[in-house]
Amino acid sequence: MRETRDAEPAGEREPAGRGGIELINVTKRYPGQDAPAVDDVTMTIRGGEIVVLLGPSGSGKTTMMRLINRLIEPTSGKIIVAGRDALGLDPTELRRHIGYVIQNAGLFPHMTVATNVGLVPQMLKWDKKRIAERVDELLELVDLDPAQYRDRYPRELSGGQQQRVGVARALGADPPAMLMDEPFGALDPITRGNLQDSLLRLQEELGKTIVFVTHDIDEALKLGDRIAILDKGSRVAQYATPQEILLNPADEYVEQFLGGGQAMRLLQFSRVADVPLQDVPRARTGDDAAEVRRRIEGGEIGFAIVLDERDRPVRWAHPEDVEGVTGPIGERGMDVAPPIRARDTLQQALESLIQIDHEWVPVVGPRGVYRGTVTLGTLQNAIKDMKDRARTRRRPS
Repeated sequence: MRETRDAEPAGEREPAGRGGIELINVTKRYPGQDAPAVDDVTMTIRGGEIVVLLGPSGSGKTTMMRLINRLIEPTSGKIIVAGRDALGLDPTELRRHIGYVIQNAGLFPHMTVATNVGLVPQMLKWDKKRIAERVDELLELVDLDPAQYRDRYPRELSGGQQQRVGVARALGADPPAMLMDEPFGALDPITRGNLQDSLLRLQEELGKTIVFVTHDIDEALKLGDRIAILDKGSRVAQYATPQEILLNPADEYVEQFLGGGQAMRLLQFSRVADVPLQDVPRARTGDDAAEVRRRIEGGEIGFAIVLDERDRPVRWAHPEDVEGVTGPIGERGMDVAPPIRARDTLQQALESLIQIDHEWVPVVGPRGVYRGTVTLGTLQNAIKDMKDRARTRRRPS
């Protein structure tokens, strides 16, 4: 096997986890061609991650995707999808359990939106009531009102709406994994950006394993939990997080592919989840006021954050809010500012912090669960640390 940077070598792979995908020494050769389209690739895609395959035409990224759901068969190697040997399964059955989204949505023009979205559940012989409920649920999930859109035909939709229907169809039977082959490539920049944001919101809620193909470096940096930068012949030049790729390109090819502007891209594409968050004492509405006051006094911040029964932040509690109170703290305290999401970029977080009156803002993950807090100082220190690390790596030895 050829040497790759940051890909998992055979024998040292970390487990893919639930819903993950593994390619093990996968090769695809076409008759009459001297070089393989995919050459001995080994890669682990962890469950619940968005992994972007990024590279120029001819780098094998779409071929790798089609190998995963067996639209084409590998010449050699092994493919594991959600813990099952994909090559040992019936191809049609395999595809029904992998969502697939392509450019221009690929909807059937003679079918309504509801019929398109319900195709896979229908193939799996769900009853009509269950299919109808699932269709409405998915349309709501992709921000399309079922009453308004379920009976329309694809020609009556905009390009962005068609892509949303395509995503809903791919989620039809709640597959553990989704494959997305340049799904937003044909759309205008504004629609494309909106759909990228929608995909990130969906992923935060659903936590699917997503393999996303693109040739757009900014799209890859925005969407990917990890990015595989491919060279000709499917060489994995680097397989790492966006921040790692921006701070430490593996080789000259990756540097050229990035094309400069790494400092600004760190701000645009590094996520709040990438920086150390500050924690504060925690409380709940039913906690005893005297105990909450002890937690505040025992901390260094001077106040506590109050969480609801689903661990979502609702209020700040200061010592004066619980002074002299007996029993539960109840609704005492000051409402928190609208939280920042862990998937937000540092640029989005900075804009939020500048525009609000609160110094401290909670950070939430999937389903609004509290993760920590940030301040302007938190982000300034994180950005300084990134710049220092980048400067250190650029310094000649």
